[in-house]
Amino acid sequence: MLDNPAVTPAVVTYQAPCGDHNDLAMTAAGTLGRALAERLAVPAQAVGVPAAVPEGAWEEALAAAGPDLAALADRYRSVFAAGHRPYGALSRCAAALATLPVVTARHPDAVVVWMDAHGDIHTPDTTGTGYLGGMALSGPLGWWDSGHGAGIGHGRAVLVGARDLDPAETAAVEGGRIACLPPGPGLAGELGEWLDGRPVYLHLDCDVLEPGIVPTDYRVPGGLKLDDLHAVCLAVAAASPLVGAEFAEYEGFDRATGRHVPPGELLDALSPLWAGM
Repeated sequence: MLDNPAVTPAVVTYQAPCGDHNDLAMTAAGTLGRALAERLAVPAQAVGVPAAVPEGAWEEALAAAGPDLAALADRYRSVFAAGHRPYGALSRCAAALATLPVVTARHPDAVVVWMDAHGDIHTPDTTGTGYLGGMALSGPLGWWDSGHGAGIGHGRAVLVGARDLDPAETAAVEGGRIACLPPGPGLAGELGEWLDGRPVYLHLDCDVLEPGIVPTDYRVPGGLKLDDLHAVCLAVAAASPLVGAEFAEYEGFDRATGRHVPPGELLDALSPLWAGM
C-alpha cells in the first residue's frame, strides 16, 4: 500500500563523481532519471555534472564529492519540505551517504531496504579496498563519520539480495548488527513479513541483479532476475508505506558486449514503487 498515492513524485538525478571506478554511471544516471521523470510526468531535478574520476582511496573520493553530496542532501530536504516523494537516480551507491540521513531525519521510523549484491557496511577500519562505495550504508548507520550525518536506528535497515559479503560484513550480520535476506525463491515474501507494515525507503544497486541484465561495474553471479525485482517491489508496495526510493550503479553501456542497454525494462520491474501516482 502506497501511503498516499496522491503525493507528487520528485525525480532527483545525481551525476557527479562519488567513489567511481569509471565515468559510465554519471552519464547513465541522467539517462535513467530522464526516463523515470518521463514516466512520472515530472521534471528531473539535476544535481552535479559528470567529471573526471578523482584518484585515490575513499578519503580523496569523499572529499572530492563533498560539495555535490551536500547539494544532493539539500535537494532532498527541499523535496520533503514541499511534501513530495523523492525518487533518486544516482550514479553510485556512495551518494546514499547524503540521501539516507535526510530520509531518516524526515522519517525516523522508516526502514531502509538496501538491495545490493554487497553489504556496503565496511568502515575505514575494516575496508580492505579503500572503496567509498563499500562504506555507503555504514555511514548512515552511524558506524563511522562520513561528515554527512547518520540516523538509521538499529533494526531499521535490511540487506536484500546480498551474496558477496566480506568477513567483517558477515560478522556484522551474524552478530545481529544488521539483518540480511539473501536471494532465493521466497525473498519477496520474506521481506514483506520482515517489514511488518513499517514505512520503507528502498535503495537499489543494480548489481543485485544477475550479471548481464543491466550494465554494472560489479558482476556477481547468483543475483535476482527482473521478475524477482518486480516481485520484491510489489511486496514493498503491498506491505508498507513508501517514503521514497533511489536507484544506483546503472551504467547504461555494457563493456562486455559493446552495446547500450536502455533502462526501460529496469523501470518496468521497479514500477510498483510508483503505481497509482
